[in-house]
Amino acid sequence: MSASLSRFSIPETLEDLPEDIRNAIMEVQAKAGFVPNVFLMLAHRPAEFRAFFAYHDALMERESDSLTKAEKEMIVVATSARNRCLYCVVAHGALVRIYSKDPLLADQVAINHRVAPISERHRVMLDFAMHCAIDVGELTDQWLTNLLEVGFTQDDCWDIGAIAAFFGLSNRLVTLAGTPPNEEFYLMGRVPRSDTANTT
Repeated sequence: MSASLSRFSIPETLEDLPEDIRNAIMEVQAKAGFVPNVFLMLAHRPAEFRAFFAYHDALMERESDSLTKAEKEMIVVATSARNRCLYCVVAHGALVRIYSKDPLLADQVAINHRVAPISERHRVMLDFAMHCAIDVGELTDQWLTNLLEVGFTQDDCWDIGAIAAFFGLSNRLVTLAGTPPNEEFYLMGRVPRSDTANTT
């Protein structure tokens, strides 16, 4: 594996990894068609790899009260852009495009969600996510009222804050390691897949 993926040591091959981590990476590879670089970077410390992805999956894969997968990824993109994390903006921008079926949304949210053509629900959501990522992050009565008024539940407020907090960790680790986004992420969800592209 290329040392350019991290400033810290990474396994030479997948065979050098503990079996559970190797299987997790191979499962992602089978689904995505490639191994996201963050998996290899985090494999530097297997115990932390397990803890990181256990919390990631518990937070991002669980069914929220009303928060959709696209909305969760919008939170990641907006806050990661403020944290200047290229990897997370590019990788999760691809997921925003896929889940929302909107090829423009991720870029608009990453640059400035305040002027992006998004709904009031999404503007309040991202305002609160920024409050949690950049400021103190207290869920005041006013914030709760604002979020409830646009259709979120109190449990959704936890999810929004937790996503902003968790990806603050992710942003800092990726930046610390100097891990670049995979090239595959850049084009995902930007143009419709051609029916002929998947034939042999």
